[in-house]
Amino acid sequence: MRTTLAAGGEATGPAGAPPVARTAPSGRWTAAGELPFPLVMLHGQQDCPVLLPDGGVLLAGGAGPALQALDGTALFDPAENRWTVAAPLRQARRMHSLTLLADGRVLAAGGITGTQAYPPRAVATAELYDPATGSWTLTGALHEPRHSHTATRLPDGRVLVAGGERQRDAVSPRALATAELYDPATGTWTPAREMGDARWHHQAVLLSDGRVLVAGGLTDTGRSRARELGLCEIHDPQTGLWTPTAALHEARCGHQSLLLADGTVLTLGGSGPRVADDARYDPHSLAGVERYDPVAEEWRPEPPLPSGRGHHRALLLGTGEVLVCGGFDAACQDIGYAAALRYDPGARAWSVAAPMRTGRWAFGAVLLADGRVLAVGGLARSGPAAPVLGAHLPAATVEVFSP
Repeated sequence: MRTTLAAGGEATGPAGAPPVARTAPSGRWTAAGELPFPLVMLHGQQDCPVLLPDGGVLLAGGAGPALQALDGTALFDPAENRWTVAAPLRQARRMHSLTLLADGRVLAAGGITGTQAYPPRAVATAELYDPATGSWTLTGALHEPRHSHTATRLPDGRVLVAGGERQRDAVSPRALATAELYDPATGTWTPAREMGDARWHHQAVLLSDGRVLVAGGLTDTGRSRARELGLCEIHDPQTGLWTPTAALHEARCGHQSLLLADGTVLTLGGSGPRVADDARYDPHSLAGVERYDPVAEEWRPEPPLPSGRGHHRALLLGTGEVLVCGGFDAACQDIGYAAALRYDPGARAWSVAAPMRTGRWAFGAVLLADGRVLAVGGLARSGPAAPVLGAHLPAATVEVFSP
């Protein structure tokens, strides 16, 4: 039986949290040069680097130091620890999705273009990167502009894009329940059935049986305000239907969700509406971890993170353990964490991993073909902790974790 693990959200260190194993930190982070350009990836794992079939890594788009959309593209050679600037995107974009297709091409869809503005200007354009030619070409446009959506490659090769956000009018955004399917053979998008709940900044996980689990996120509450969701639903590509499933115990957005080796889903971290024991609002990041069983259709609490974190990254290692690295405390949003942890789903235990060389949040991370983990870019300091008050200090460095 396979299950999914969900972990954490915005919160202070949980009372009664199990201790982290006091062993020597495992693994090692080593420097791997610097990016050709500063890059921030604010969209969870959707806009993160893509591992290509030849073992190289593709970076495309993202945000610059002023959080403006970028058209930059770069290729990483893990054997040489070397970056090469590649052909730029046809349109600058951030908060977009990057999806590896079955034929080795990469689909970039939607996102925000231009400088930081409110409401964000979502785009409907999509383009394809062909590793054989090293070039980007426009493909069919989405039926609806969107950013902060999810894009999941289905077993039949199509790509399911779900949710996101777009402009409602000149002064407010709108969360989306709409979904679309991209067919790489024709280069066209087809409207799919809508989700039960409009959401953005959610997570989508391809389950072992080919269905797609969508968990958490943000939804609009009016007056340009949003709130975190605990609601979850499952898309069945065979029927095209969305079906509600058990809700998360803690509503959250900006979390990480990933499929474990046994088919369950782990969700951890992020932000959520939280009230402390004294009834005051608690703005800190969540530490709670949950695990979804697709057979029983239920979420079960797992041992929490030692402390909350958001905009972190979580990846499944070849050992079956989960590496959690980086992030920040949502109450401050100023200094990136260097701390890293490993979670053993079988033993249900946390242990300390070697800290990153550079604390960072909103960065990219991808599992390399040889089992190492590549971490790139992100933000090192922001707000009051930045060299210039209110500015953002990107982390241009690159590092690799060897388990």
